[in-house]
Amino acid sequence: MEDRRDRLRELGELLRRLRKNAGLTGKELAQLAGVAQPTISRMETGRLLPTPETVEQVSAALNLNQHTREELDLLLSRLRVEVSRLKGGLAGREAANAARIRSATSVTVFSSAMIPALLQTAEYARLAVAIGRDVDEDDAAKAAAARVEAQAVLFEDSRRFAFVLTEGAVRTWPGSPSLMMAQLDRLYQVSTLPHVRLGIVPWRVETPVFPLHGFTIFDGAVSVVESLTGDFTMTEASEVEAHEAAFAAFESSAVYEANFWELLGQISADFRKLDDHTES
Repeated sequence: MEDRRDRLRELGELLRRLRKNAGLTGKELAQLAGVAQPTISRMETGRLLPTPETVEQVSAALNLNQHTREELDLLLSRLRVEVSRLKGGLAGREAANAARIRSATSVTVFSSAMIPALLQTAEYARLAVAIGRDVDEDDAAKAAAARVEAQAVLFEDSRRFAFVLTEGAVRTWPGSPSLMMAQLDRLYQVSTLPHVRLGIVPWRVETPVFPLHGFTIFDGAVSVVESLTGDFTMTEASEVEAHEAAFAAFESSAVYEANFWELLGQISADFRKLDDHTES
């Protein structure tokens, strides 16, 4: 909640600065944009998240250049994601994540602890959204369904996806061995898509960077780190570049295609042994 207030204040300060740079009073901007003056005042004091229509009207009145409009849009996007999550619980969080994914043409993912959301089977997703949390079952079910539905973008060949997982992420099993065998089949299927690059860093390879956490980079401009209670969105160029460098290091140590499939087969065989042991 505090992060949302901070960003609303940040948005207000940005709008106030842009208005002053344009040499306009609040009343003059309201008249040019065709909105009520109290709306401008509430936006600038961080008490109102404007609608997309209001943003368009104010942006046109301020005659914003492309760089400034991108800065404004990024801040608004982050605010709307947070508001959606606060209103919608786990399902709202997943809906916001899905919207972010749909707006990206390039998605780069590194995971050291679990299968990434875009690659999860429905059963794995159901456990992933709820494990270790005190959640409402109906909310968790809707969240898992939203997560799986968002995976449709994987089959759009106009997009590009790159995934690197550690072997530990692939071997960590939140449910049963049979669940994981189905999950490994899913990884194999996705790895055959021509616009998807999927690799695993084997445990036998010395780690090139210490994997403190996983992350997802959208269009080389935003990096998101998921936590149990929310996501951290990083937009500073230095932060995104650090994540891109870490991904490149892990990517250089990963196995792909034939070697990837061979490793999947070995891991699947281990899960099959666990499954046989459990049944006996």
